[in-house]
Amino acid sequence: MPQRTILITGASDGIGAVAAAELAARGDRVLAVGRSPEKTARVAERIGVEHFACDFARLDDVRALAAEVRARTDRLDVLANNAGGIFGERTMTPDGHEQTLQVNHLAPFLLTTLLLDRLRAGDGLVVNTSSVASRLFAHLDLDDLGNARRYTPQKAYGDAKLANILFTKGLHAHHHDEGIDTVAIHPGNVATNFAAETSSPLRFIYHTPLRRLVLISPEKGAANLTWAIDGEPGRTWVPGEYYEQLKVPRRVNPQQDDPELVEAFWRRSAELVGVAA
Repeated sequence: MPQRTILITGASDGIGAVAAAELAARGDRVLAVGRSPEKTARVAERIGVEHFACDFARLDDVRALAAEVRARTDRLDVLANNAGGIFGERTMTPDGHEQTLQVNHLAPFLLTTLLLDRLRAGDGLVVNTSSVASRLFAHLDLDDLGNARRYTPQKAYGDAKLANILFTKGLHAHHHDEGIDTVAIHPGNVATNFAAETSSPLRFIYHTPLRRLVLISPEKGAANLTWAIDGEPGRTWVPGEYYEQLKVPRRVNPQQDDPELVEAFWRRSAELVGVAA
């Protein structure tokens, strides 16, 4: 397989770091993105890849990241939007958005939009990491995307993970004819530092001995991510669709199959980050 240029966000820990190491070992050019400059640099130096620091809670950081990536490469074969998290109390970012929505959806939406020409040049693939939380906790309200009326950490996270699926479907509808493929995946409930910053009950699964019983290893989660990255559109997976651990789930959130909501959410997301729909 020819060398690919692959950008992975959330690559300073967990499945992002493991996937970055595996892809780099195969000979791909990996651009690793993480929130912490120090942590990201340590991981990147250990596995021998290029690295970038970016705090998704600041959209100016995302714009700067896109500019730096554009300066370093004229094509992207894969963009893996893997960064995300669940948080505690409802917090607004400096950009005026609820933190969970921005970190998990608005920042990846903006980054992808700013790199569309590089993805077109590479007949690129966009992999969006979602979660079963999209059907367990989510119900999106376009008039209250920041959950000002009914916030809980798990509701905000579920909504953001549903947003990843709606974004995947919108990206397919808007840009598939330009040679860009996209797929959303839930890589599994992985034993990482996820949920370290939340007051949600999920914290007790991820940060107590329960994790040994119900969570999979970062290596298994990374294998599910690389399955999507290496997959052949139309054969391995269907472009624009959502998979849970390599399979189409039997039960999904009914909102994800509403084409009117997909389009309205696409336009609302573009408005919130200040790009053309």
